[in-house]
Amino acid sequence: MTIMRSVRRLAAVLVLVAPTAAFAAGGHVVLDTAPIDQHDVASLQRGARNFVSYCLNCHSAQYMRYNRLADLGLTDQQIKDNLMFASDKVGDPMTIAMKAKDANKWFGAQPPDLSVIARSRGADWLYTYLRTYYRDESRPTGWNNIAFPDVGMPHVLWELQGLQDLEEEKHGAEGEHGGHAAPKLTLAQAGAMTPKQYDAFVADLVNYLVYMGEPARLQRTQIGILTLLFLGVLFVFAYLLKKEYWKDVH
Repeated sequence: MTIMRSVRRLAAVLVLVAPTAAFAAGGHVVLDTAPIDQHDVASLQRGARNFVSYCLNCHSAQYMRYNRLADLGLTDQQIKDNLMFASDKVGDPMTIAMKAKDANKWFGAQPPDLSVIARSRGADWLYTYLRTYYRDESRPTGWNNIAFPDVGMPHVLWELQGLQDLEEEKHGAEGEHGGHAAPKLTLAQAGAMTPKQYDAFVADLVNYLVYMGEPARLQRTQIGILTLLFLGVLFVFAYLLKKEYWKDVH
């Protein structure tokens, strides 16, 4: 019985550790820090607009409802006029009209739901991923990605960012430890945005994806801080009361 229990524990540890080890061994991508700010309501509003305009065509967010956007300072009418293109009711989830069988036929697989993608991948990974697409004629879509090698999704934002080419920059001498190549992207054709503008566009989008993964996070944090402050004040009174009760004993 003890042996079986130990085997189960070992299996559970391997299940948790294996994906992390595989990710670490799969590549040595240095992730850029995402400049997100969950208190920046204007950024979150722009991110929601970017998400609806460029992501919600193929990717759903079925665990997010449109009416949660009211927490970002938007009225129901603003949500209906500017952000609702696939639904009629503000209380509806952010789903898409594309059917699963059509997605499998057109893309080979159904695009994943993005409701909690920021919690799954992390903000830094998303920020790096959306900025490191490059042209690769060997791929079926004609695109590849440094953060996600052999990615299946094409670069839907290329008209904004422009076309990037991948260059291999060598470090170290050829004969010394064999040398290694670090990927470097160069802008071959400018897009509708400058690199700085595109980075800000992606930052807003990632900021919203982080918010969408847990819309109540800011409220929960504020409640937690107020609770700790209340307990701190209560501790003072409890301590004074304890001294009053025990003063004759000591």
